[in-house]
Amino acid sequence: MDTAADQDLIASVRGALHGLADPARAVGAQAYMRSLLPSLGVRVPEVRRIAERAARDHPPVSAGQLRATVLDLWRTSTFREEKYAAIDLTAHRLVASDLDMIPVYEEIIRTGAWWDFADGVSGRICTLLQAHPTEMSRLLLQWSKDPDLWIRRAAITSQLRAGKATDTQLLAAIIEPNLADQEFFIRKAIGWALREYAKTAPEWVEAFVSRNRDAMSPLSRREALRRISARAAQR
Repeated sequence: MDTAADQDLIASVRGALHGLADPARAVGAQAYMRSLLPSLGVRVPEVRRIAERAARDHPPVSAGQLRATVLDLWRTSTFREEKYAAIDLTAHRLVASDLDMIPVYEEIIRTGAWWDFADGVSGRICTLLQAHPTEMSRLLLQWSKDPDLWIRRAAITSQLRAGKATDTQLLAAIIEPNLADQEFFIRKAIGWALREYAKTAPEWVEAFVSRNRDAMSPLSRREALRRISARAAQR
């Protein structure tokens, strides 16, 4: 199997992104992200369409080639949208349930070291968890105690899209070691994860918050109960 990066696919992505560059919007986008990495000013939905189109025009011949292509694009990116496109390429069916993608996602999270990159792969990690619950649960429990806050954030948000398939035992086991963390992005992630699950099981979320009220930050608590509180206010 070919494991060399597909340079034609990468060139297609870059060419399309640069063709849509909006310098005026780029200034605001870079300021919003508080990043030294410059922006092209291309909107996220358009980045996704560009990545999908490039993958159709230059279909990967193997999962190994796609992994190599994603990593090459990620590592050589000089604009934020190029990194977004690298993440978008990981949605391809060839690697959707492939555990060999874990090192790729981990590199993206650790080297990206910001919320948009960590959150960008959370849906992929959720898919892997559903496909490989034993292996992924073990990994995510390790991640929940990792020194890297972005790895911990990725673990906390790993079931955002799980809905009724959420493993509540795993969710609690990941959140609990992070309840005392002072980092804003961890506290926000805890609240977000619980708020999303409250769409499915508000009683479970209320009970979890009540049980951990003393350990949980006001920010996490407020975010976790936002939908529940709004619903109660309407009654």
